[in-house]
Amino acid sequence: MTKAEVIAEISTKTGIEKADVLMTVEAFFKVVKDSMTEGNNIYVRGFGSFVNKKRARKVARNISKNTSLIIEEHYIPSFKPSKTFVAKIKNSKKVKAVAAKA
Repeated sequence: MTKAEVIAEISTKTGIEKADVLMTVEAFFKVVKDSMTEGNNIYVRGFGSFVNKKRARKVARNISKNTSLIIEEHYIPSFKPSKTFVAKIKNSKKVKAVAAKA
């Protein structure tokens, strides 16, 4: 599902115009990005957590040149779904049907 499809579905279910839903969704994403850039994590009860994960310093290898390089410690954005969200997906009959076809 694309962002446009999400916006269209929210608009249909709530009766709010697509332009207003678009502004709201874009504002949500901006708040998430800005907050995580400042080092804050975001916790949405019943949905999940957007957290910054720390990656340790490590030595990597460039096999083609037979050299090694150092990757400094850094942070990456990560999403951890809540237990209720995971349980809902695990018990979904549609997800199981789609997985069986693949």
